Amino acid sequence: MTNSDQNTQKQRVIFAGTPEFAAISLQALIEQQQALNIEIVAVYTQPDRKAGRGQKLTASPVKQLALEHGIVVEQPLTFKKSVAEGQVARDTLASYQPDVMVVAAYGLILPLGVLNTPTHGCLNIHASLLPRWRGAAPIHRALLAGDKQTGITIMQMDKGLDTGDMLYKVAYDIAADETTASLHDKMAALGAKAIVTVLKDLPYYQARAEQQDDNLANYAEKLSKSEGEIDWSQPAELIERQIRGMHPYPGAYTFLADSTNNSEPKRVKVLAALPVNPSQTTVVVPGTVISVGRNAILVACGKPESDADAENTTLRLTKLQFAGSKPVNAEQVCHGNQLNDNDQFVPQSQ
Repeated sequence: MTNSDQNTQKQRVIFAGTPEFAAISLQALIEQQQALNIEIVAVYTQPDRKAGRGQKLTASPVKQLALEHGIVVEQPLTFKKSVAEGQVARDTLASYQPDVMVVAAYGLILPLGVLNTPTHGCLNIHASLLPRWRGAAPIHRALLAGDKQTGITIMQMDKGLDTGDMLYKVAYDIAADETTASLHDKMAALGAKAIVTVLKDLPYYQARAEQQDDNLANYAEKLSKSEGEIDWSQPAELIERQIRGMHPYPGAYTFLADSTNNSEPKRVKVLAALPVNPSQTTVVVPGTVISVGRNAILVACGKPESDADAENTTLRLTKLQFAGSKPVNAEQVCHGNQLNDNDQFVPQSQ
């Protein structure tokens, strides 16, 4: 797909995506339609879902954006040809006579028959340097694993889970204070630029497609809420990554033991921490609040992975949220007497 000849027929593009990550790419394609010589003939997205305290049906960010620009929106529940609705969805897709389909965090499995419907197939905007992280949560998993680099891969989709040939890759160095929220926004912007680059000359990139090495692949499984609970016996470095990788969802949390033993431990969300200071160690039991200061709350963690004979590591927490309260920084915690030296963070079962 090249824009060298402005007199050629516009390429018919279908976009499939659901969350804000996908909406950023859709916005870029809408803005670049003339330059790319494309026409976005339809947008596919997940059905409206109940959201918020009122549980009102809410359109996805992609649907909202499409409607703002007068683009037809399709919201099939399935593409399985074994059911009537799925066959109708396939027939509807084919009726658009798409040249290419761009997919970004759509959330619906596309069978091989769907992948083969567009003339040039389906392109996926994936937030990882494939094959490093395949699956639903590549941004979270990159942070949790301590990866120094991630990026965007534009992939030619096939019947496997993120196994298709790689057309274009853009790397990004992960900052030391990166959270899932901040990295998500950067990957969304990078993905938008990447798909525009590929669509400027799709035949060029498809001709140079590179197969993935399955031996280098990892599965980025969707996170569960239980993964957010902090195990203070782990080294501070791992816990600090967990806090960043879980922000904003599903969130890192711990439980504060009642010093009087009159009630159950109280849940506390841990929203932010400072980078680990390797030289700051302690002999205190992991989970113990060493000190409550205006700048940070120092908590004992486990021994470093590389040195089992070393003293326990420590972590400086800077932002917490106690049950039923708003988020507070360390200084507010200090003034509010919500934590005291020698308080104990414990497992949920304790």
